[in-house]
Amino acid sequence: MEIACLDLEGVLIPEIWIAFAEKTGIEELKRTTRDEPNYDTLMQYRLNILDQHGLGINEIQEVIATLEPLPGAIEFVNWLRERFQVVILSDTFYQFAQPLMRQLGFPTLLCHNLEIADDGRVVNYHLRQANPKRQAIVGFKSLYYRTIAAGDSYNDTTMLAEADAGILFHAPDNVIAEFPQFPAVHNFDALKREFIKASNRELTL
Repeated sequence: MEIACLDLEGVLIPEIWIAFAEKTGIEELKRTTRDEPNYDTLMQYRLNILDQHGLGINEIQEVIATLEPLPGAIEFVNWLRERFQVVILSDTFYQFAQPLMRQLGFPTLLCHNLEIADDGRVVNYHLRQANPKRQAIVGFKSLYYRTIAAGDSYNDTTMLAEADAGILFHAPDNVIAEFPQFPAVHNFDALKREFIKASNRELTL
């Protein structure tokens, strides 16, 4: 059996930090892994901004509750689950993802945890492990699964490289230009075709 490994934000759901930035008017929070390759640098930057503005998990979750999966994402996940085992490998946090996972039918999600103070302040974050997306692929391969991965950002590229096949989806021009070895597509129909092409089985749309 083959495992389909998907990034979450920007692939299946909107970018949560961008949605929060638009709601609060804090432009600095629009910076994402599409812009900053170093995840620790990005998260420390975000936590400092939240602290400066007195914002915490409650305000973030209020925004998340208004979000829906990207158009076509639910149908795509359902299509994929009929043909592959599906695992979401994300640098989001369990405290963010639950409402959106419900809308996607609760696919398996491997991500991170936030450390929340009693007053709701986000005081720290804890990665599941170093380079978690790539390491998940390594783990699946050690179990003799074949892996096909899709993502949109710098933090997905080690996952795409480690997988048996990697696909860029909805990626910005700078990421596409830096990683020309991966096919790049921009809609779910094209992504389906890339998964079929990458599979070692006879699959159809």
